Amino acid sequence: MVLGAATLWGALATLARFVFRDHHVPALTVVEIRLAIACSLLLPWMLWRNRPALRVGREDFGYFLILGLFGVAAVQGTYYYSISRLGVGISILLQYLAPAIVVLYNLARGHRPSGFTLLAVAAAVAGTALLVSGVDRSTLHASALDWCIGFTAAFTFAFYIVYSKRGLRRHEPATVLLYTFAIAGLFWGVVTPPWKIAAAGYGANVWLMFLCIGIGSTLLPFALFYGGLRRLRAEEAGVIATIEPVVAVLTAALFLGEGLGTIQLCGAFLVLVATLLATIQSPERSALTAERV
Repeated sequence: MVLGAATLWGALATLARFVFRDHHVPALTVVEIRLAIACSLLLPWMLWRNRPALRVGREDFGYFLILGLFGVAAVQGTYYYSISRLGVGISILLQYLAPAIVVLYNLARGHRPSGFTLLAVAAAVAGTALLVSGVDRSTLHASALDWCIGFTAAFTFAFYIVYSKRGLRRHEPATVLLYTFAIAGLFWGVVTPPWKIAAAGYGANVWLMFLCIGIGSTLLPFALFYGGLRRLRAEEAGVIATIEPVVAVLTAALFLGEGLGTIQLCGAFLVLVATLLATIQSPERSALTAERV
């Protein structure tokens, strides 16, 4: 599920870049529209198929507010800001430091990761660095604020993974998605009011691409990611998700004509190795799984 989610994120990232580059749509506008589309599809489905999942207690509103603002909205905002200031390559590298941050967080809590997990994190970080090695060196002269926000993207992504897992112990994935998407969408709706988007006069072909991004890059992959996250440790899900930049680079090379060199191929191989290592269970965990079954 997590692998499928990351594949969709990476593949649809090419479409998003096409919308940014060729149709000059602001990145945060795309974020707002895709959240609105996801909510407009998820809410009727839940009313039809799983109406009881819409009911949550008052004590849950604070959780959804925190995850919606500091998880969903913050991850997307810091990541896209980082892309605009530091470039795509460095932004991907910074965001996918998140698995290492999750491991460090668990270590601070006294949870020792397995050797496979440590190797997977190391391979994922090294592979992502090689994968995006062809970045514009001029971005190294960006301001301290730009770099701070870029690193914040990694911390917010790590927070999103860990804090989402807490909510998935109590609620269905669709419930967490709907409420957090709605909160994040309302937040970005204040930043870019809907009437400004309507006044931009985007054509039918652009709105069709918005629909594809809303479904294929938002609703489906986040649902898959949450489905996998319920069954995996946070650091495992984070490492497996690093397949996203591999798919993004490959699809960009195929459809946008962006170069793919030997170093990038080596980076992609390391990320694939990391994904494999993250799925290998330690003997202790395998025994526990067998006991539960």
